[in-house]
Parts: sequence; structure tokens; C-alpha cells
Amino acid sequence: MALGPRLDLRQSQSLVMTPQLQQAIKLLALSNLELEAYLAEALEGNPLLDASPADRDDNGPDDGAEEAPVASVSGETDTDQALSSDAGTADDLDVDFNEERFHHDSASDSVGLSGMGEDIDFDSFAEHEGTLHDHLLAQVGERFDGIEAIVAGQLVALIDEVGYLRAEVGEVAAQLGVPLALIEEVLRGIQTFDPSGVGARDLAECIAIQAREADRYDPAMACMIAHLDLVAKGAFPQLKRICGVDDEDLADMIRELRGYDPKPGLKFGGEGTQAVVPDLYVRQTAKGWAVEVNSGTLPRLLVNRRYYTELTQGAAAKSKAWLSEQLAGANWLVRALDQRQRTIVKVASEIVKQQEGFFLSGVAHMRPLTLRQVAEAIGMHESTVSRVTSNKYLSCARGLFELKYFFSSGISATEGDGAVSAEAVKSRIKAMIEAEDPKAILSDETIAQKLSGEGHDIARRTVVKYREAMGYGSSVQRRRQKALAG
Repeated sequence: MALGPRLDLRQSQSLVMTPQLQQAIKLLALSNLELEAYLAEALEGNPLLDASPADRDDNGPDDGAEEAPVASVSGETDTDQALSSDAGTADDLDVDFNEERFHHDSASDSVGLSGMGEDIDFDSFAEHEGTLHDHLLAQVGERFDGIEAIVAGQLVALIDEVGYLRAEVGEVAAQLGVPLALIEEVLRGIQTFDPSGVGARDLAECIAIQAREADRYDPAMACMIAHLDLVAKGAFPQLKRICGVDDEDLADMIRELRGYDPKPGLKFGGEGTQAVVPDLYVRQTAKGWAVEVNSGTLPRLLVNRRYYTELTQGAAAKSKAWLSEQLAGANWLVRALDQRQRTIVKVASEIVKQQEGFFLSGVAHMRPLTLRQVAEAIGMHESTVSRVTSNKYLSCARGLFELKYFFSSGISATEGDGAVSAEAVKSRIKAMIEAEDPKAILSDETIAQKLSGEGHDIARRTVVKYREAMGYGSSVQRRRQKALAG
């Protein structure tokens, strides 16, 4: 065959990810709070986008503006298709916002449910206390001055969030160029600060500080604190011999020891607790299960066409092109948000359908479920379902759950073809451990045998994995804990 240049015509298919399609995929993975931040940036960057106040009293958007629609639970559009980038209108997506469909757009919506609002915990809205360092520095100003205040400030900076001093006093003295005796004297002063036990260098010193303040640091208690390892092991006969006490005194000392705080600084957390805001609400109605998107955290977007018309009149060609681009981007974002909400509702509705036993009867009735099962049931790609369920939370009568929670592997049954969710098995293991007799702690092998007797084909090593994942210790560790508690 002769070698030489030639022209060939070939036809092939390839997937091209446009920037807008990539952005639409990114929107699916965002939670409501993350989406709120994204929309804030979009509002700043696009002059044709306006936010409609959630508490607006009028019957619709301002003249010349088109409002972003809210997902309809009954929508049957193909949510796995690529989003159009055309700058068409959003009239076909309009929704009557006066329709009473979304009942839980914000926390305030539930006030009326309790009559006078007695169930509202107003303390949860209080301003969070200062950090541990702020609390200690305020006491430094009251207790020390001069060089001692400088040393105390340096020592406070070296105290971690738990309340322990994470530095050697000798090294601090060398760095500051002051006598070691001064460092130790100032540290003793800090160890009298609130909270009790702060400034300790180890657990034993932390407990000893609290025992001194409680006026319970007698020789027997000092001996017990010096042998905390024996307390952890439950070596009570050895402790009685070392401390020189009887059974009754030892029980009293252990009871006191349990009353001390081993991590005193944690009550002054550096940041307030971040509440999880649900993305979806699920409730049971006479017609079945209703899945609603929490739109209370999101602004309702308006495409201001009147402003676009005013700006384009008499504008230069380059300005008109830029405005057209902004209008296309605004219309695309409106459509993308509607598509995102429809997709989330569609996926969540299928999850509720598959896990109806959980919503009716609890975790013991959860079924094994995979992303592929949901994707095949609703005609979407598995990766789309994965993005939808990432960082999304669902609120129902049983509590607040991440959507990923409803996906778990299955444990086969010893008889028949049935299977039970791994979460249901974990729940059963937890119930066994919580109900076990302190004098008859269940071993992993015993738990596996009990589960097998209940129809679950599970190995001992699987019980160990589930037990450790739930934070429970081994049978030996639990026996010691229950002995101390007793």
C-alpha cells in the first residue's frame, strides 16, 4: 500500500461541557445556604437581576420584572437534560406565589402552630458568649498589672480551647527573658481563674485544681488523682490499698471525681453552633407524602426587562451587546434555579417513596438503597443523584437528616431473599448495648449471634465495625465504664 497524504472525512460524537452547563451542574451540589451566597454574588454582578423581598405584600413583581419560579412538586420535566442557554422569557415557568403550598419557608412559620409561641426557645437566639481567651484576658486585667500582666497575657495565648497550657514554662521564661519563678507564680494565679481547672498542664493537674477549689483535696483524693490510670482500668482493689480507704470512701471519691470537668475550656467555644438549615420538608398528607423545597433562605429573583429597555435606548453597539449578554445570563439563571429545584424535589420524592417504612415506623424499617436504584427509577444519571444529595438536609416528623443518610448497604437475611439496611442493623446493635446488664456485658460474638437469631446474616467483624463507628467501646471498656458509673 502506497504511503502518501490524503483527506479522510470521519463522523464522531463527543460531549461538550459548555460553561453554563458546568455551572448548572455546580448549582445542583450547592446547599441552600451556599446557593444564597452564590445568588448574592450574581445580584451584585448583573444589573438586570433584582431580588424580590420574601415578605412582599403585593400580588406580584414590579412592572417590567419577571420573577424566578419556585419548583412545583408535580413537575414532570426531564431534569437530567442540559439547560438551555437561550435568553428566552420565563413566562412559562411563572408560579402563583399566593398559593398556599409552601408552609415552612422559615423558622418563624412555626410560631403560629403553638398558639402563643410557648415552644420557641428564645435563648437560642441570644448572642454567643466570648471566647475562652477573651474571658481569661478580662480576668488578667483585674488580677495583674505591669510585667505580670504581660506574662499572663502570653500564657493565656498558649492555652488551647480545651483549657490546657500547651507549653513548657521554662521555654516561656527563656522567650520572655524573665525568671522561671515569675512564670510559675503568674501561672498559679491563672489557675485560680474561671472556669475552674483552666491553665492546667495535664489532666491530673486540672482535676487537682478543681478538687482544691471544692476543698476536697485531701491525701486520699490526691493519691487517687495521681493514679488516674488505675481509675480508668477499674483496678478498685489496688486503689483501695494505695489510697488507704474502704469501699464506701472509694465510691464517694469516684463520685466526686466524675463531677469534675476534664475539659473546662469547652464551655467557651470559639464560635457559636452553626444550625443546619433544612433544604427540604417532608410531611404526610391525606393524599400521600408531600415534598417541599425550603425557599425561605433564597431570594426570589426578578429579571428587570424595563431597566434593560431603558439602558438599550440610545446605547452604543458594544453596550447593547453587553446588556444582551447580561439579559441572557439572568434568564438562564432563573431557568437554572427552577430546574435545580425540580430536580431536587424529584430525587427527594423517590427517596421518600423507597424509604417509606422509615418515615412511617422508624430506622428499624429502613431498606438498603443505592444511588443507582434512585437514578434508574427517575430516569437520571447516577452522578446527578449524587450531586443532588450532597450537602442537602431533609426535615420530617422524625427529625433532620442528610439525604445521604438514606443510602446504605444491605445485610442479607438468614432466611429468604430479603435484606435490611445497615442503618437498621446499627440501630439494633445500639439498642442491645444501651440495654445490656452491667454484670453481663455483651461481647461482639454474642451480639452477632443475637442478630443472627433475629434473621440477620452478619459476621462478628461487621459488628465490630458498626460498634466502633457508633462510638461504643469494646466489651472490656464498657464493663469498666459501667463499673465506674455504678
